[in-house]
Amino acid sequence: MIIAIASGKGGTGKTTVAANLACVHGAVTLLDCDVEEPNVHLFLKGTPDGEPQEVSILVPEVDEAHCDGCGECANFCEYKALAVLDKRVLVFKDMCHGCGGCARVCPQNAISEKPNRIGILTSARVGDITLVQGRLDVGVAMAPPLIRAVKALIPAQGDAILDAPPGTSCPMVATLREADFVVLVTEPTPFGLHDLRLAVAVVRELDIPCGVVINRAGSGDDSVTAYCRDEKIPLLAEIPDDRRVAEAYSRGELMVDALPEYRAVFEALYSEVKGEEKA
Repeated sequence: MIIAIASGKGGTGKTTVAANLACVHGAVTLLDCDVEEPNVHLFLKGTPDGEPQEVSILVPEVDEAHCDGCGECANFCEYKALAVLDKRVLVFKDMCHGCGGCARVCPQNAISEKPNRIGILTSARVGDITLVQGRLDVGVAMAPPLIRAVKALIPAQGDAILDAPPGTSCPMVATLREADFVVLVTEPTPFGLHDLRLAVAVVRELDIPCGVVINRAGSGDDSVTAYCRDEKIPLLAEIPDDRRVAEAYSRGELMVDALPEYRAVFEALYSEVKGEEKA
């Protein structure tokens, strides 16, 4: 089973839920898909499993000796990564999605492809947990290709937990695809409800079952609870607004370790997710 932990905005406690859920699960692969700012390693400190692996995408390289400047490549590219200026093809590699279409449509076969590094993958062992993280290189504009490289390490057997990037843009969508269930983490505030609505719309468009976890419960109003009831979205768990949780977080400690009474909350959450996925 592939469980994605997502949120419509940052700061709701998504990574907290993902890391603690992995710990009560036991033998699981936890993949940090927030490649622009991975941070699960701050809470799960393990032993590196091998050297970091470079990740690249193929970008076009134009052979000017064979190019006649016809512009077929630029016309084909939906992402404007190629432009023809005075019979010369300009390549904007940071805009390239690596689809390879330009090389296929070039009538002169003047375009080849070369690797362009976008980031790295790291893996570590934390007890029974395998932690996989992607880290996007500084200045790289597109996260989805690296997210797909992270997800390629989802094991064929066993469960996997994906810590998705915040928001509802392309990186979040790239993470959620192929997930069996999505846990949406929110907070009981007007901002939390607004962004939860956006996240629910994305998940429903992807046709993935989902449920909601309310973090810092008791600190706001009951609008999120009412929304979940009206939309028939299962409310999987509520994590109280507890100062001790924030203190443990600031020390880089897992909630289930620093405050053992919360282990039952995450064990129940895992059982709820497994039950909803089978429903």
